[in-house]
Amino acid sequence: MLGEATIDWQSKRREAARQEILSAAWAVARENGLAGLTLREVAARVGMRAPSLYSHFASKNAIYDAMFEQAWSAYEEWVATADLPAHPRAALRVRAHRFFRFATADLPRHQLMNLRTIPGFTPSPEGYAPAVRVMDELRAFLAGMGVTDDGDVDLYVALVGGLVDAQWANDPGGTRYARLIDRAVDMYADAVHLPKVTDDLEEP
Repeated sequence: MLGEATIDWQSKRREAARQEILSAAWAVARENGLAGLTLREVAARVGMRAPSLYSHFASKNAIYDAMFEQAWSAYEEWVATADLPAHPRAALRVRAHRFFRFATADLPRHQLMNLRTIPGFTPSPEGYAPAVRVMDELRAFLAGMGVTDDGDVDLYVALVGGLVDAQWANDPGGTRYARLIDRAVDMYADAVHLPKVTDDLEEP
């Protein structure tokens, strides 16, 4: 019994150390840029020597992998809290706004999640799993509206992602492209033949 308690305590301590390292890694990325993350700087922030990090993460890419998983898991939880309207267009607008807000709140996180900015880094299957679940959930969400064509799904992703990238490139911290979300979603909804809000009101 004592042995099990010791193992459990060691496991919790190890996980706490990993989370502290990841928090430090995010702080470094936000100050120095995602590509500016170094093991030396991360280690210094958690009071370790750089080689000691290898007892928790096998490499810098392993840290990126854990950050990638953490970021997509956070978005997965963010999506799950959405209170969506019943009307398809209105629901689609809410989804687009929520992704936009999440993606424009933190540049290093957005770069890691959605852009290939780290040479040689590819997420592991475990790290990529939350992103796969998010995409599967989006496909199911769109399928519930009758949007099942792969090209139509890709178009929605590209549309909202493009607005995010334009916001970061041209008006970081502003609202220039956020103001276009409803208009862009309506254009998309027209293209995939979703009913207009007034169409529902006109039905007998």
